[in-house]
Amino acid sequence: MSISQSNYQAHWQKYSAKESQWRWFGWLMFVSVCVYCWQVMNKDTMWFFVTDAPNQMADITGRMWPPRWSYMEQLWQPLWDTINIATLGTLLGVVMAFPVAFLAARNTTPSTVFVRPVALYIIAASRSINSLIWALLLVAVLGPGLLAGIIAIALRSIGFVAKLMYEAIEEVNKTQVAAITATGASPLQILDYAVMPQVLPNFIGTSIFRWDINIRESTVLGLVGAGGIGLKLQESMAVLAWPQVTVIFISILATVVVSEWVSARCRHALI
Repeated sequence: MSISQSNYQAHWQKYSAKESQWRWFGWLMFVSVCVYCWQVMNKDTMWFFVTDAPNQMADITGRMWPPRWSYMEQLWQPLWDTINIATLGTLLGVVMAFPVAFLAARNTTPSTVFVRPVALYIIAASRSINSLIWALLLVAVLGPGLLAGIIAIALRSIGFVAKLMYEAIEEVNKTQVAAITATGASPLQILDYAVMPQVLPNFIGTSIFRWDINIRESTVLGLVGAGGIGLKLQESMAVLAWPQVTVIFISILATVVVSEWVSARCRHALI
């Protein structure tokens, strides 16, 4: 090996001098932001409560045990309501998300200037507002009950399902679309025979996955009056009935675990 080659290997660096400077500058900005955020967090933090948190947690845990299993008789109907809220809300959201996805995709929208921005705005609005906030607004408009929870879940599901679906529509195999188009098929036939077979598995999987998510989200909608087991949770916490809260937590955990299993089995069977 020559001397020049040895010196070259000895001084080799992964990044150039300019790239190294930018990397150090990025790390410096990151640390500065972290320090600033820490100062903002400490400004209004009462550290007495933070240091006393382990004692409070131990006290509440002691109050929550043993669970009051007799309270389970009053939870079957709220649990069933929670599952219905998630299921009906998901179905309603999927039905509304289906056309929105095709209007948002570049290769299927009738207008990229007017229609597509409106569809993308609907998706963004749905995804940016949490289902609990939707439920809070709908309870104020429709009154407390399951209907507000169902619509809240549906409005939240539109953005999730439509976004994943319109991205799948834009990534379809163009060769298959061109082959169907070459036969003289109409735009509707192209969607039916070229686009739908490619995106349908993604659509089914996304819908089932969203239902699984909605099971978890619907458990807390009762906190704002939208029905379900969250209403029982609010009532129990309001009267400090911690053994009942334990039973509710166990019920929610069991429901979520079962929904995960059902979701996985359905996706495996249908996709």
